[in-house]
Amino acid sequence: MKEILKKLMAHQILNFEEAQFSMNEISEGRCSNEQIAAFLTCYLMRDIAVAEILGFKEAILSKALKFDLQEDATDLCGTGGDGKNTFNISTLAAFVTAGAGVKVVKHGNYGVSSLCGSSNVLESLGYQFTTKEQELKQQLDSENICFLHAPLFHPAMKAAAPVRRALGMKTFFNLLGPILNPAQPSHQLIGVFDPKVLRLYQYLHQQSDKKVCIVHTETGYDEVSLTAPFKMVNQNGEHFLDHRYFVSTLLQEAEIFGGESIEEAKEIFKSVLSNQGTAAQNQVVLANAALAIANYLDCSIEEAKKRAEDSLYSGKANQILLNLTN
Repeated sequence: MKEILKKLMAHQILNFEEAQFSMNEISEGRCSNEQIAAFLTCYLMRDIAVAEILGFKEAILSKALKFDLQEDATDLCGTGGDGKNTFNISTLAAFVTAGAGVKVVKHGNYGVSSLCGSSNVLESLGYQFTTKEQELKQQLDSENICFLHAPLFHPAMKAAAPVRRALGMKTFFNLLGPILNPAQPSHQLIGVFDPKVLRLYQYLHQQSDKKVCIVHTETGYDEVSLTAPFKMVNQNGEHFLDHRYFVSTLLQEAEIFGGESIEEAKEIFKSVLSNQGTAAQNQVVLANAALAIANYLDCSIEEAKKRAEDSLYSGKANQILLNLTN
C-alpha cells in the first residue's frame, strides 16, 4: 500500500489492477486508519479516473453478499455529498415509485456526509434490515420494494467506515454508493452532485446493459431539486430541463430542507407519505419518482408524473410504508 500511496501523492492515476488491489488491501484490514485517511485524501485533491472507480467497484462487489434478483427492478440513489441537507427525497420517491407498480430494490446507508441517510430514516420508522433473500423477495413481491442496507451487504467496507465518519465529508465512497447495489438492478435513477461526476457515470454506463437515468441540478443537488434547471442523461442522450416540467415556479432551497435531526427527517418522511407534506415537498418527491418511473416504463415524463401522483395522493405509497414497518 505504501507504493500505491507514493504513486497517488505523485499525482499519478492508478490502473484498474492497482485500484482493485488497493481496495482489497483496505477492505481486508491490511491498512491502518492513517493509510486509509491518506488514500481518501488523495482523491479529495483530484478527480477519480474511470479505471480507478471500476477497480474499486470490482473489489467491493466481489466480497458483497449476493442478492439474486431474477427480475427487472430499479433503484433510486444519489451520491450524497452535496451538502444541501435536504429531506430524504430519493427514499420517499422510491416508495412513490413502488406505489406506482414499479419494483424497487433500494440500496442505502447511514448518513456519512449528511445528517440523515436513507438507512437512518428507515430505521427510525421501524424498518428491520435483513440479508435474508427470501424475506426481501417476499417484500418485493407484496409491496414492490425492499431495502438492502449497505453495511450488511458489504461487510468488507467496515474497515473504512470509522475513517469516513471521522473525515465527515464526501469521498470517492460517495461516488461508489450508487453502483454497488448487490442486486445490480436492470434500471436506476442516479443523482450526482457535480457535472464532472455526471460525465463519469455516463462513461461508466456506456457499455452497460443497465438502463440508467443520471440527473444533476445546476445548483449542486444530487437529485432534481426544482430549485434550478437540471441536466438529465439517459439512453436517449443529454437533456437540459427546468422546473416547468413539474411546477410553475421554482422552489426555494429552504422549502426542501431536511431539518436538524433524524427525528425531524422522520416526521417529514411520514407527513409527505400521509399527504400532510407541503406542496414543495410533494412536488420534489413526485419529480424524482416520475423520472424513475419514466426510465423504467419507457414512457413520457407526463405519463410518469400522473402515475406518481396517483401513488402518493391515493395513499398507495403510504400503505407500503405501513405494511413494511408495522
